[in-house]
Amino acid sequence: MASLATPTLKNPSSLSLSSKPRLPSALSAAFPNTLHFPPSHPQRRRFLIITASASSSSSNKPTVLVAEKLGEAGLELLKQFANVDCSYNLSPEELCTKISLCDALIVRSGTKVNREVFESSGGRLKVVGRAGVGIDNVDLSAATEHGCLVVNAPTANTVAAAEHGIALLAAMARNVAQADASVKSGKWQRNKYVGVSLVGKTLAVLGFGKVGSEVARRAKGLGMHVIAHDPYAPADRARAIGVELVSFDEAIATADFISLHMPLTPATNKMLNDETFAKMKKGVRIVNVARGGVIDEEALVRALDDGIVAQAALDVFSEEPPKPDSKLVQHERVTVTPHLGASTVEAQEGVAIEIAEAVVGALKGELAATAVNAPMVPSEVLTELKPYVELAEKLGRLAVQLVAGGSGVKNVKVSYATTRAPDDFDTRLLRAMITKGVIEPISSVFVNLVNADFTAKQRGLRITEERVLLDGSPESPLESIQVQIANVESKFASAMSETGEIRVEGRVKDGIPHLTKVGSFEVDVSLEGSIILCRQVDQPGMIGTVGSILGEENVNVSFMSVGRVAPRKHAVMAIGVDDQPSKESLKRIGEVPAIEEFVFLKL
Repeated sequence: MASLATPTLKNPSSLSLSSKPRLPSALSAAFPNTLHFPPSHPQRRRFLIITASASSSSSNKPTVLVAEKLGEAGLELLKQFANVDCSYNLSPEELCTKISLCDALIVRSGTKVNREVFESSGGRLKVVGRAGVGIDNVDLSAATEHGCLVVNAPTANTVAAAEHGIALLAAMARNVAQADASVKSGKWQRNKYVGVSLVGKTLAVLGFGKVGSEVARRAKGLGMHVIAHDPYAPADRARAIGVELVSFDEAIATADFISLHMPLTPATNKMLNDETFAKMKKGVRIVNVARGGVIDEEALVRALDDGIVAQAALDVFSEEPPKPDSKLVQHERVTVTPHLGASTVEAQEGVAIEIAEAVVGALKGELAATAVNAPMVPSEVLTELKPYVELAEKLGRLAVQLVAGGSGVKNVKVSYATTRAPDDFDTRLLRAMITKGVIEPISSVFVNLVNADFTAKQRGLRITEERVLLDGSPESPLESIQVQIANVESKFASAMSETGEIRVEGRVKDGIPHLTKVGSFEVDVSLEGSIILCRQVDQPGMIGTVGSILGEENVNVSFMSVGRVAPRKHAVMAIGVDDQPSKESLKRIGEVPAIEEFVFLKL
């Protein structure tokens, strides 16, 4: 994040730009020190410079702590971009000690990433990668509050987990594990291990996400009748593979087999308990390759002993590893495996690559399709929105830098002009980036799409949104974005709209964000590098005059646009420059007689 420098000039004959520490984090802390040039007409001319400097640590490689074993292919990807510290089996205290030196952390299911870890990071930790699907071992609330993105690898081990679920289902039905142990102990007990057939039986899949739906596909291939319960699953997706969505009570009451595939949340914790076991068909068989905590394990032992549950096959447990004398593990009618759901060669390498790519992308500032504590946006939508995301942040940065000292930013209004219907246009990502743009230039807080809403609320910043529906074909998601800041004064008077708000507007042209409106003035300048905005008397030679001043210092002008009220009246000139002009060049621009005010902004 660039730190804002707002130098003060007291003596016009001695120009000096000096940096200062980042401003206080309160949004009401505006820019108290500004660079002013004395106008020849005190009522008419004002000049302002705002600068920003890049972080000196940007050239350093980030550090990634890998706290649990990761496939070699994933490690190689990480090493190409970052310093990689593979430290396994860390105690909670050791993890908290090391984390303050790390930009990213990669874990599997065995490492608890709690609030203490995020607090110990001192704000340096930017991304936690969970090599797998479940994220119940990561404190998402704490991650969000600390601006830390949490990503997972939800696709690479889907098939492996589904296959393991089916393997346990068949092994349980045919007593494979018990018969194997019996034969190896020298016995031959064919009559003892008579199993049950799967064909024609009803399987209830609880949790119809990626893994659950794959289990359903395979179970139907085995001739089973499959029903499912998931309050968030779309009915059309279930119908497409021949699965009927039913209520939870109906699912557990009619099933011969139950396969669990839901995450561990407060709502699913001990979802299968004495009460729910009592509602099940006598002789039901249960498979769990999801999370151990979704079953009350003591209640399951009682259900097994009472004959309500005939058998169980478990890959996960509330405590891993479970205690050796666990009644559940030692139960004769329970088949157990040591959390092998994702343990295939192919899945391990796939997960390693998937999580390494997600972590590296997050550290680069790219949008993550697998983020779990940020707006979940499909990858194709991320690709489509990418230039608009950049536009949104830069408009926020422009708008807030135009706020005059002493004005507290409390109300921001965002207008999206689009041809798309509300259901086809999700603005959460854009809102988060506008929030980032508004808060970061006047705060020491690092804002990203993870903590944007939380940070805005914490600072009393209210962001309202409106859609302006346009006629036409919805080929592109947006025609324009407009950002308004109300109840403030502006350092550049021309940025004020007719209704008294600071107003900036932009659109994407050929994939590049452009500033198209400042206040009531139409302009057209690419939002790259730095921008100079000048209010001037509209007269011949102004573009040449300012261009010559910049050219003499070898400052390249990327765009120049003039918006005016009427010929020979007032106009606003927007100039895009690739380099930062010197103090002397800016002073000369301010001394041009026809220029009434100007502002220099660095994006």
